[in-house]
Amino acid sequence: MSREFHTRRRVEFRDTDAAGIAHFSAFFFWMESAEHEWLRHLGVPLVAFAADGSKMSWPRVSVSCEYKGPLRHEDLFDIYASMSEIGTSSVTYQFRFELDGLLVACGRVVAVYCLLKQGQPLEAIALPDTVRDLLQSASSDS
Repeated sequence: MSREFHTRRRVEFRDTDAAGIAHFSAFFFWMESAEHEWLRHLGVPLVAFAADGSKMSWPRVSVSCEYKGPLRHEDLFDIYASMSEIGTSSVTYQFRFELDGLLVACGRVVAVYCLLKQGQPLEAIALPDTVRDLLQSASSDS
């Protein structure tokens, strides 16, 4: 069984549309924010640096969100995140948004660990063992 990471957010005025409902795009920021919060909690760097100065980071290759109900300005809601798959170089996250225990949206993000060298295309690279171990420890109860 997959473990979940939990965090809470409040819908701010800037997150809403003209009708006062959370704009669909806000859910993508909230998913990324929850992912980053979880990675920091695990001790997994969002950006790592190699000896030659190149960077490693987590670009997204796929994102989606299904909306089941509205969130409105000032709503305090819960985000539950889990890792449904850890690949050679990627992590697939599932997100569930709840307001007072009711499902309002569910999302999915696939992030790939990449080498970012100035002036060169992104290159997917294998997750370092230390990162893989931290992710796997957070994705299962065992």
